[in-house]
Amino acid sequence: MSLPFLSRLAMGVAAVALIAAAPAPAAPSAGRGAWPMRTVAPRGAPNVLLIMTDDVGFGASSAYGGPIATPVFDALARTGARYNNFNTTALCSPTRASLLTGRDPHNVNMGNVTNMPTGFEGYTTAIPRSAATIARILRDGGYSTAMFGKSHLTPDWELSADGPFDRWPTGLGFDYFYGFLSADTNQTAPNLYENTRPVAPPDEPGYLLDTDLADRAIGWMSAQHAAAPGKPFFVYYAPGTAHSPHTAPAEWLKRYRGAFDQGWDKVREETFAQQKALGIIPADAALAARPPGIPAWDSLTADQKRLSARMMEAYAASLAYCDAQIGRVIEHLRRTGQLADTMIVFLQGDNGGSAEGGPMGMIFEQTAVLGDEEDPADQMRRIDDIGTGRAYTMYPAGWGWAMNAPFPWYKQVASHAGGTRNGLVIAWPGHVAAPETVRGQYAHVSDIAPTILSATGVAAPKAVDGIAQQPFDGISLAYTLDRPTAPARRRTQVYEMMENFGIYRDGWFAGSTPKRYAWQFATRESLADPQNRDRHWELYDLRTDFSQTRDLAAAQPAKLRELQALFWKQAASNHILPIHDYKLGAEGRPTLNAGRDVFTYSAPVSRLPYAAAPPTTGRSFTIEAEVTLPAGGGRGVLLAAGGRFGGHAFFLDGGRPAFHVNAVGPYQYEVIARDRLGPGRHRLAARFVADDAKPGSGGAMLLLVDGVEVARGRADRSFHGWLQNTEGFDIGEDTLTPVSPRYDVAGSRFTGTIEQVVVRLDPAP
Repeated sequence: MSLPFLSRLAMGVAAVALIAAAPAPAAPSAGRGAWPMRTVAPRGAPNVLLIMTDDVGFGASSAYGGPIATPVFDALARTGARYNNFNTTALCSPTRASLLTGRDPHNVNMGNVTNMPTGFEGYTTAIPRSAATIARILRDGGYSTAMFGKSHLTPDWELSADGPFDRWPTGLGFDYFYGFLSADTNQTAPNLYENTRPVAPPDEPGYLLDTDLADRAIGWMSAQHAAAPGKPFFVYYAPGTAHSPHTAPAEWLKRYRGAFDQGWDKVREETFAQQKALGIIPADAALAARPPGIPAWDSLTADQKRLSARMMEAYAASLAYCDAQIGRVIEHLRRTGQLADTMIVFLQGDNGGSAEGGPMGMIFEQTAVLGDEEDPADQMRRIDDIGTGRAYTMYPAGWGWAMNAPFPWYKQVASHAGGTRNGLVIAWPGHVAAPETVRGQYAHVSDIAPTILSATGVAAPKAVDGIAQQPFDGISLAYTLDRPTAPARRRTQVYEMMENFGIYRDGWFAGSTPKRYAWQFATRESLADPQNRDRHWELYDLRTDFSQTRDLAAAQPAKLRELQALFWKQAASNHILPIHDYKLGAEGRPTLNAGRDVFTYSAPVSRLPYAAAPPTTGRSFTIEAEVTLPAGGGRGVLLAAGGRFGGHAFFLDGGRPAFHVNAVGPYQYEVIARDRLGPGRHRLAARFVADDAKPGSGGAMLLLVDGVEVARGRADRSFHGWLQNTEGFDIGEDTLTPVSPRYDVAGSRFTGTIEQVVVRLDPAP
């Protein structure tokens, strides 16, 4: 045995002896432990169920005198606090950001929808870390948190698997998310995510997203309650109904068949009368006149009336069915004994009813988004598709205006209550006095987060993750629950959305006259005056003119000047300036594709968001695929961008290469090779040569096999873009819905081997 080893052994024995001789360490003192402690919510803190529907005007639901039966919402209104002076921002993303952060939208950079950001402060659509959401605050305060449905809060350039994920729902404070990320989605084949992972909807007959969301919410609540029955939850339930597309089960569509044959003028009058009968609006309120651009119902042809009524039936059925699914969620809470300890805050709409469908409506929302028009004859041929997954319907502007009774205008118009006024009910057993009294305090969507914190007893933090927090702009409505006629605590509120703007102050409202119709937002031109200082203004005394029907601008010029000055001061301090067209300031927008003209894929890709996919709109491009085919030539999709409602696909149909351009609805273009391919390795290509360097351009379509042209054709138009609303970009199959009717999704997986797919963009002119 070596001496070094004996030496080490001796040293070790000595060390053990010293340790044995040392005094034992002191035991932890009483009350002290080494385990991390979990935050516990304040004693008696209620569960919170926050519900918000989409594009539902003040006068749509039966709880507010409207023609659409919403018995679940009505029941909550009978026992809870119902508000008639509650205001949103007039647009989707800004309302959602304000709702969850408790701040005005421009103060959290959400001055427009996430699809239309600009580089000006207040409009980037990137919610800052200095504005933690109510979900984050409650989670840190001892709550379990979950979100189901529509988010529409993540900047486009952060929507891919590359992240970052801090502005996805799970990064904004939700433990769990199940829903969709953009403005809308197909109810029958939704673009779903679970947390940060894309997931396919359940493969079952008659699938609808509204049913799925209720199932998921009930499942999550059951699991959460089983695991931690003493821990309260915060659930944000935002189904996305009744934004386009309007889809409902066949039996629900039948319930409304013929219900709107009298037209929007008559329905609006009937709603107005019912609102007075229910005491929802003052007895002396007047009904605002039909705005320019919306035709009188009696001026329509018989076919136009039939088509328009059918579109409204689908809208009504979708909202009624959504109400029933929300009822399932609430019934679960009742059945499990949790309802008595749950505060329900239900916003019926994130803005007023939409007019984005234009005077005659759209079978496909994508047509309206792109500023195109649909062929009336084709619309009539597709009338039975309305309300089903074969259409992406957006009803005529007249119905959006009618659903906002008694107010003027509609969604996008932040200068008038038709764009901003929505129904609100807060139901909380044992905490609402005099539920039969309609609350008339002037309120704003930013008030909801402070209201929830007041109810839960969780304090608003001064800092989150070391970041100092912006003060809330919202004012808690808790004071209105037990004092229904208490004086309003909100004296001022500033508004701006899509260049429509205004200011509320102590019962007065001054705002701009809308300068364009809602359906023109895709085609408008930039302004000569980006700050909009020479716009026409209107003035209303809301204390005596509930529904903005008497413009006092000419009669009281001094009051108008006072409010105008206040508006510009508020606009400057709330990141609203410059008021601008979304095309101004768009330069330099973040993108994953900067400087890229070649995109190479060597493995299957599923639902890559449009913002991360090859930007082919308005460009000539070539798709090249190196493949090995089995006997028979193979079949399936090599590349698909988009789906049934617009895009393009390169695929094999029974061994024959095919290239399909889907420009929405009847505008379908395809070239297909005459001969089947033999087995083995092949180099395939599809090429589109655009006529003009602009979105929607027509162009030549070519197919090549092993360098030889095998087919040529033409597309009179192409798709403009914005595919992430419904689908995405796929390699090796087509998910959700097919671009081409030649294949279905279930059979779209490519049967050969893909070595690589390369998309090459021609140089921009």
